Amino acid sequence: MGLDPPPDGVTEVVSAAEIEARVTELGEAITADYHGRRPVLVAVLVGALPFLADLVRRIEIPCEVDFLSISRFGEGGRLRLVLDTAEDLNGRDVILVEDIVDTGLTLSTLRRMLIDRGTASLATVALIDKTTRRLVEVPLEYRGFEVGDEYLIGYGLDHRGLYRNLRSLWAVLDRNRLESRFRLPV
Repeated sequence: MGLDPPPDGVTEVVSAAEIEARVTELGEAITADYHGRRPVLVAVLVGALPFLADLVRRIEIPCEVDFLSISRFGEGGRLRLVLDTAEDLNGRDVILVEDIVDTGLTLSTLRRMLIDRGTASLATVALIDKTTRRLVEVPLEYRGFEVGDEYLIGYGLDHRGLYRNLRSLWAVLDRNRLESRFRLPV
């Protein structure tokens, strides 16, 4: 798990065993739905990396992997593409791999961008779905877990760059306690 004992102010909400079981189910569903095709899984860095690594090993058809990275900038929080895919996605079956979908704004923009590139088909698989925070309805063909409005860390989700390596998902109940316990020396 990586934290022994768990820090004050956090509680485990999805265990490593639950994640493993659900990722296996998602891999099986994608395998069945894409039988006879060779999809490209495009992961949104950095948070989706652990999810992608486990998911791709559970997909039992030929598939490719690619990446993109985005950041927000400016007052309006506009998206900026930091790293683009290496492969041309025109005419390809693309599965966008996300760690978390909350408002839907980022996913909506990414989906529009990929559709504009002429993908043959586009689906999204997300580990975490925060439907209660949705501002824009977006298609989410494959979903790991639906959660509330908790601030989560672990399994790719971070707090100030830390905790992505936890094997399970933890809800942060008190960010101050979390920061004081694991503050790194300067």
